[in-house]
Amino acid sequence: MSRVGKLPITIPKGVNVTLADSVLTVKGPKGTLARSLPDTIDVAIDAQAVEFKRRDDSIQARATHGLVRALVHNMVKGVSEGFTKGLEIQGTGYRAEVQGNTLNLSLGYSHPVQFPLPEGIKATVERTNLVRLEGIDIEVLGQTAARIRALRPVEPYKGKGVRYVGEHVHRKVGKTGSKK
Repeated sequence: MSRVGKLPITIPKGVNVTLADSVLTVKGPKGTLARSLPDTIDVAIDAQAVEFKRRDDSIQARATHGLVRALVHNMVKGVSEGFTKGLEIQGTGYRAEVQGNTLNLSLGYSHPVQFPLPEGIKATVERTNLVRLEGIDIEVLGQTAARIRALRPVEPYKGKGVRYVGEHVHRKVGKTGSKK
């Protein structure tokens, strides 16, 4: 039995979980998320909890048992609390600003980079170099943060670039002049 898969998910107040035709829908104060579930997993929904059980002991069922539980847990947490991810921009002249649904970035290129935010993701900029992304879907939020970070990854010599808040970048020592 999966250690993660056998744990029940407690449903907070204001969140409604429904199952129809193997599509699990979670509605909460921040929005609605839906996900198609595999046929190898059975779902039992009570008033206070959601539990997941395997139909058989096949490899596919064992592999998806804990995964499905973790995905649904993130859905419940997203519609009730939401998720945030922070990006830090370091470098001389590097900055960010939000205009509507577009994140405008100056990352040392000859042109400004305009990054359109996907639906459901909201960005705020603090101190012109700290971008805070918020959303209810953790997968879309993480993918958006990774795509913004990939626009200018941190280089190891000076530490310039876009990094996650709290990310440690191993700095390399540069060249040393030779004495002849």
